[in-house]
Amino acid sequence: MSLDLISYAAFFLTMALTYAVMCLGLNIQWGQTGLFNVGIAAFVAIGAYASAILTTPDAPDRLGGFDLPIAVGWLGGALAAGLAAWFVGALTIRLRADYLAIATFGVAVSVQLCVLNIQPLTGGAFGIGFIPRPFNSLAGDPLAFGLANLALMAGLVLVLYLALQHLAKSPWGRVLRAIREDEVAAQALGKRPVRFRLQAFTIGGAIMGLAGAAQGHFIGFIAPDNYLPILTFQVWAMLIVGGSGNNRGAIIGAILVWGIWALSAAAVSAFVPPEQQARAAALQIVMIGVGLCLILLLRPRGLIGESRSLLSTRKSRKP
Repeated sequence: MSLDLISYAAFFLTMALTYAVMCLGLNIQWGQTGLFNVGIAAFVAIGAYASAILTTPDAPDRLGGFDLPIAVGWLGGALAAGLAAWFVGALTIRLRADYLAIATFGVAVSVQLCVLNIQPLTGGAFGIGFIPRPFNSLAGDPLAFGLANLALMAGLVLVLYLALQHLAKSPWGRVLRAIREDEVAAQALGKRPVRFRLQAFTIGGAIMGLAGAAQGHFIGFIAPDNYLPILTFQVWAMLIVGGSGNNRGAIIGAILVWGIWALSAAAVSAFVPPEQQARAAALQIVMIGVGLCLILLLRPRGLIGESRSLLSTRKSRKP
């Protein structure tokens, strides 16, 4: 295997793991609690822009540029997205199913328009560049740079996975699943569904913001076009393919769907004439849609559905 191929594999897996972090956040909201969030792109964008503003050098045409360490930017991005999720959730968390989806979709569109038009803060359509990249001193060696970033993202995903697994098995996680299955019954047992739903929505939004911050620093540039509704579609497809309610499924689904997306982009570049490639790029969405339909038909619970122990607990509670 050539060094170039290893470098590309490291780049591919690093990008896939940033989406895996987004899927882990969505899995708390939807897989554990049943919250239909269609505003994923909003929280990812908030995390990315907050981290970029905190860590980039001072710029004369833009507010911010505090030149802080990357770790501070990641933490700030997660906190900013978490606060935004708490605020949105406080206003909308009592909505159900498609009503919550419509509300969160409106939030995503509003955030995208804000980052596009508030140029003194976000750079407008030109975005924010010169975002510091982890291990930038290794940038001259693509292999070492790619492997170092891959190790960092793999470590982040591992820590999140272990923490979320602990939460899922804790009394707090069991309350979330009880609310997902029968909110009235959970309320009759003395639980406050609105409070737990808001907590899950806030934690999921903070994790999405962390993913946006990590992805922005890995690429080194962010712009409003990175946070269109297609991002929300991608993350939902990843979670459904991998298996809703299972953190391992969220990670595997992210890697698999991102692989389909990357391979389809390569196929379009290789086999479609240059003047038709912009139009043919829609085939990427078609391929993911077809794969999603096949998964839903053949494995409705995804490749790795919710663990059998949780399912048996759920069934034992039913009359």
